[in-house]
Amino acid sequence: MNCDMGESTGLWHYDINKDIELLNYVSSINIACGFHAGDSDTMQLLTGIAIKNKVAIGAHPSFPDKVNFGRTNMELSRQRIYEIVKEQIIILNEIVKRQDGKMHHVKPHGALYNMASKDRIIANAICKAVHDIDASIILYGLSGSELITAAAENKLKNYSEVFADRTYQDDGSLTPRTAANALMRDTNRVAAQVIQMIKHKTVTSLSGREVPIRPDTVCIHGDSIHAVEFAKTIYSVLKSNDIRISAEL
Repeated sequence: MNCDMGESTGLWHYDINKDIELLNYVSSINIACGFHAGDSDTMQLLTGIAIKNKVAIGAHPSFPDKVNFGRTNMELSRQRIYEIVKEQIIILNEIVKRQDGKMHHVKPHGALYNMASKDRIIANAICKAVHDIDASIILYGLSGSELITAAAENKLKNYSEVFADRTYQDDGSLTPRTAANALMRDTNRVAAQVIQMIKHKTVTSLSGREVPIRPDTVCIHGDSIHAVEFAKTIYSVLKSNDIRISAEL
């Protein structure tokens, strides 16, 4: 179970106490590195708590776009994407190392994640940045995506990611956030989707199609107003189904 965290921007309310509570229910966290959200104080605090609680730490690099929370596509060169991803990983990695921790994974954020899921050039730029910093770092990417394929080709360990609180299209992609039905809000439905993904390795698309997926890691969005409720319920349901929650496969 992973969760996006530390997404303070100064443009709207951010409750760090919610992130701290979420740390009780997940096995890995993806910390914003300052480009779409986050700051050094938040990175340091969450990193310290994660290390203490034995929660795996990952960088959550984004396009440089705080105004749009990193959710707007940007047309950048392969070299520029490589540079911004590498810079953000280094920022968080220095904080992690100062607290005697170790970077576990990298998971791109928002538009960068979605574009890399379909564009091999962008995916390769991200993979090269990760590989050049530390080839032992795991890359999280959407199940069945170009990012996962590129990670394998670049000899990076990778985890295929599925989403607890998002709806899916027939091709296995996420429903765009611009759509009214992109986000799931019913806790029982969210929990049922997670169990289906883990036990049956499928997810039901909005049209009703059973789409094959590989659920190595399940994401909960920390910025969701239902995040804590979702996390508690999923944690309980997984435990009751004897499903182990761990940052390692």
